[in-house]
Amino acid sequence: MESVVFGVPAAKTAARMVEERGAKRVLMIVSGTLNRETDEIAKVRDALGPKVAATFDRMGAHTPRTDVLAATAMGRKADADLILTFGGGSVTDGSKAAAYCLANDISDEDSMDKLRDADADKTVPPSIPQISIPTTLSAGEFSALSGVTNTRTKKKELFKHPAMMPRSVILDPAATVHTPEWLFLSTGIRAVDHCVEGICSHESNPYGDAIALEGLSLFAESLPRVKADPTDLDARLDCMLGTWMSMAPLVGGVPMGASHGIGYVLGAAHGIPHGHTSCIMLPDVMRWNKAHNADKQALIAEAMGHPGKDAGDVLDDFISGLGMPRSLSSVNVGREDFEHIASRSMGTPWVPRNPRPIKGPEQILEILEMAL
Repeated sequence: MESVVFGVPAAKTAARMVEERGAKRVLMIVSGTLNRETDEIAKVRDALGPKVAATFDRMGAHTPRTDVLAATAMGRKADADLILTFGGGSVTDGSKAAAYCLANDISDEDSMDKLRDADADKTVPPSIPQISIPTTLSAGEFSALSGVTNTRTKKKELFKHPAMMPRSVILDPAATVHTPEWLFLSTGIRAVDHCVEGICSHESNPYGDAIALEGLSLFAESLPRVKADPTDLDARLDCMLGTWMSMAPLVGGVPMGASHGIGYVLGAAHGIPHGHTSCIMLPDVMRWNKAHNADKQALIAEAMGHPGKDAGDVLDDFISGLGMPRSLSSVNVGREDFEHIASRSMGTPWVPRNPRPIKGPEQILEILEMAL
């Protein structure tokens, strides 16, 4: 990543960045809802003028492989020399994956399997630069990872390469005002989850901890402000800055834990939005982990303004106060689904690195019972 700019108009800034890069054929990968129902995408398209070669607005929730391949095909046909994204986490992840597929001439799902399984140094790095304008707080624009749902197996998979990270990010709070309240606030909890699981990891480091704790403090103050007044652009910008900070642990090599791992399965197999998976799982994962990292959990409670209190309870109250779901039953997941969720969670990248060791599905079942 070369630059992050914040508190500036998205359209004008994007046009300047495209001009500075000398790009002539821009592929816009954008939110379909924003493209159809608002003028936000049109503002950017008008600012770029004839440099827009194509616009893809069909990236589905949880970034289905089929949609990634469709965006790849459009980019190939347009001979794109830059990708500009405007939307939430699925749009951002899909764009990163499409750039990787373009670099490696991928056009079908079998080839995507080979790309996913290959070592990064044996693949062609993405060469088309990306500029991202996020409208949620999922933070995918700050990572070199892309979570893509295998549409044949209904399993969330990671594609990763150091060069997948966008070159520039534009944080414009005005670009988020059309985002539904539930989506903005719940993805804020997703970013809180990045902070919390990064800090609480046994593989944490001082760099990631310091920045993530500051981000957590920003969220504790700014998310309720957005809930109280959706027009508060200063609060929205603080949330976006907190999201940037939330990625410090991951960028520093710190793994996530069981909240993220179980969330991958809830999203891919049950269609639960990313933000809601964190709202539901994070407090109970914290409670289940507490015997192994109580000292780090104390840092969480303090950063959120409640020193000395149980971090799981602090998170529970905070999420509930935002009106977000707090149980699996509230999103129609019941005990009949638990065996499948537990088994699949063991195959995610994060469950094996949870701070309290998880040796088998039976321990995932314990957490799911707590979250029911």
